[in-house]
Amino acid sequence: MEILLRIWETTGFDAITWQMMVMWAVVGVLLYLAVAKGFEPLLLIPIAFGALLANLPTHGIMEGLLGTPFKVDEFGNETGGLFYYFYQGIHLELFPPIIFMGVGALTDFGPLIANPRTLLLGGAAQFGVFATLFGATLIGFNLPEAASIGIIGGADGPTSIFLTNKLAPHLLGPVAVAAYTYMSLVPLIQPPIMRLLTTDKERRIRMKTLRPVSKLEKLVFAVMVMTVCIFLVPDAAALLFMLFLGNFLRECGVTERLSKAAQNEIINITTIFLGTSVGITMTAERFLNLQTIGIICMGVVAFGVSTAAGVLMAKVMNLVSRNPINPLIGSAGVSAVPMAARVSQVEGQKYDKNNYLLMHAMGPNVAGVIGTALVAGYFIAALGSGS
Repeated sequence: MEILLRIWETTGFDAITWQMMVMWAVVGVLLYLAVAKGFEPLLLIPIAFGALLANLPTHGIMEGLLGTPFKVDEFGNETGGLFYYFYQGIHLELFPPIIFMGVGALTDFGPLIANPRTLLLGGAAQFGVFATLFGATLIGFNLPEAASIGIIGGADGPTSIFLTNKLAPHLLGPVAVAAYTYMSLVPLIQPPIMRLLTTDKERRIRMKTLRPVSKLEKLVFAVMVMTVCIFLVPDAAALLFMLFLGNFLRECGVTERLSKAAQNEIINITTIFLGTSVGITMTAERFLNLQTIGIICMGVVAFGVSTAAGVLMAKVMNLVSRNPINPLIGSAGVSAVPMAARVSQVEGQKYDKNNYLLMHAMGPNVAGVIGTALVAGYFIAALGSGS
């Protein structure tokens, strides 16, 4: 019996708590959404595995992270566990800008250049960010925390992580999980809001074919917009620079190897490390509390308001425009590229099978990415510790 007891003590089974089991159920939900439903599997699977690891008894993984003590060797040197070093990619603000470079390399800015008025739709979607910031302050969050929660409405995971790491790092886990989960649930959250705010006639609007955009226009756009935006909001420079660098690599035609690397190997590797590093912050002690529940609830409010604001802005623009906009593309003003644009396409074809909205929706979709980065930069400048 003594031998069996010693063997038992060397295992981690005696460390199991009900809180850990609840988190295992949360991990199961994330994996179900990713695998069975196909909702953002590239993001949710790494996050889920990181969260599972955070709620298992481990050694050599968490030391030095989230306030846990460092390992001390016989010479008195302190070293961290594996994820202490992985997490530095978030702490040192490396992963989100690298992801942005990949997004830029994967995204065609042509639809936005061809129809620049869709910038207004991307801008309108930021209303959800500010409305949620105000709402979060009313239920007890301070301004930096409220800004970190509000940015969920932009539906941009890397930007949410970038901002929260600067303003409210203790909320990084729930904010990142809410942002990525709601991004993955775009096909479920947005359509009811889109249908509620539009008429059958509006959903059938066919928009004029976009004009061709030359390579020179795309290259000038990338350089000029990056420069102007950084002048306006210097604190967003890291995100904006990498976004437009990736896009310039895509469009210039002479850096195919770099463009492919940004689109594939670089963004894929970074996504794995980013996702698992976010997941590892989801310990039961940090996740199972009323504050986290409030963040999850406010996140879905932010997302819903952003979607509604984009649709309503399109309807307002139609009051003064001779060239009507299908309001369904207004929902793509959130930054979930390109999923939100696909939702606009799918929803539109339910009412007119020959109505192709995808490229039109990419305009506000790209505008939403830029807009959310600018809002994040503004929050950092206004609410950061150095302000």
